[in-house]
Amino acid sequence: MFLLAAISLGFFGSFHCIGMCGPIALAIPIYNQSKFYKTASIILYNSGRIFTYSSLGVLFGLVGQGFALAGLQQIVSVTLGVLILFGVLLPQRIVTKYTLTNKFFKLFSIIKSSLANQLAEKKLFSLFILGALNGLLPCGLVYMAITAAIASSTLLHAVLFMAFFGLATVPLMFSLSYFTNLISIQFRSAIRRTIPYVTCVMAVLLILRGLNLNIPYLSPERNTEGSFASCHHAKAPSHTAKLCIGK
Repeated sequence: MFLLAAISLGFFGSFHCIGMCGPIALAIPIYNQSKFYKTASIILYNSGRIFTYSSLGVLFGLVGQGFALAGLQQIVSVTLGVLILFGVLLPQRIVTKYTLTNKFFKLFSIIKSSLANQLAEKKLFSLFILGALNGLLPCGLVYMAITAAIASSTLLHAVLFMAFFGLATVPLMFSLSYFTNLISIQFRSAIRRTIPYVTCVMAVLLILRGLNLNIPYLSPERNTEGSFASCHHAKAPSHTAKLCIGK
């Protein structure tokens, strides 16, 4: 279920990425190059993005594990889900007014400068670094994926969520770089309108995950130590013992 959420967020969100990161993808120096060079360049660029997203999965997965050890992961999951819903339902002007991106925009000036330097290099490995730096640029969809990583049950799940989120953006971003005019503005706009709905579904999943409803995969039960558990009864010759096996 969580991988399906990651893929859905990445795929539908990639239409938003065209507007935000599209200029960088289109600036990759691959024109008048062989098909092999174009393909290798685009793969390296997108591999850099996935590497950064996966690294963020490690970082914020550890944060989530800290909440789990403190017994707070359910509260965090519900809180983050509610905040995401508010972010979608509130008027955009209010969300924009209080976004951290605007207040800390200067922090990203170094990244933007480095992006320009890597574009000027025109070397294959520079494209991997370009993609890795692009993954650090402010993006609401990446923040959404990070939220899910924090609420993940394990560090591995957090990394996989971020990795599959990144992989799901590749088909569209690859097509944009390789074919340039393949996707019309009308089609992009139509798909982009689905993003709020996908975001709401993900927020509801986070809330359900934290409600401890004992629904397999959707809202699995947690034991007192904060990990998922499956309990069953085993009959012994003299008594009935309750066995709880942590997953």
